[in-house]
Amino acid sequence: MKMEVLSVQNQFQGHFGMIGSTKVRDWITPPSTTHNNKHADITTLTTTINNDTTIEALSARLQSELRAAKSRHLACTEVLLPADLLHRVANEMVLMSEKEPCGIRGCSLFIEFEEEPSNTRRIASIQVDSNTVSTFELYLTLKQDRSGWTSILPQFLKNLARSSTIMISPEFKITKNKLYRSFSE
Repeated sequence: MKMEVLSVQNQFQGHFGMIGSTKVRDWITPPSTTHNNKHADITTLTTTINNDTTIEALSARLQSELRAAKSRHLACTEVLLPADLLHRVANEMVLMSEKEPCGIRGCSLFIEFEEEPSNTRRIASIQVDSNTVSTFELYLTLKQDRSGWTSILPQFLKNLARSSTIMISPEFKITKNKLYRSFSE
């Protein structure tokens, strides 16, 4: 049986070096365990920057996968997405992964496209980090928009786009499936 070691970030790693490391740091006084406002602000800012970077990277990856899915699975020349859709999906993915053992790295995402309420098909799948064992799955369902935000397009653009363009709704559904059980369950 093959097993892999999962590395998990340690909150004290920055103060003491790597866990199990032979590196030694000399401290005149031990690092403070109390947070003053400046340290808390820096921690919050660092977390925000890391989350923003992660969200942007996930958005780009989603866009790339949807482009590939368009040519493989959708019979159209163009797919129109609301401007903030991929950012909102990536943000939701990060939020849903916060309490996971490996965070977003342990996510497998399955993208499904719903043309009609009874017609859903899988168009793409993504393993966020191929070097990390998946600890949970997310199922993203994108829906075709037949009216909504496209109603602001001029009529001649609607007529040109009607046959070869799929318009995606700003609404999406995302569900989570854990691939493990914790001791508390």
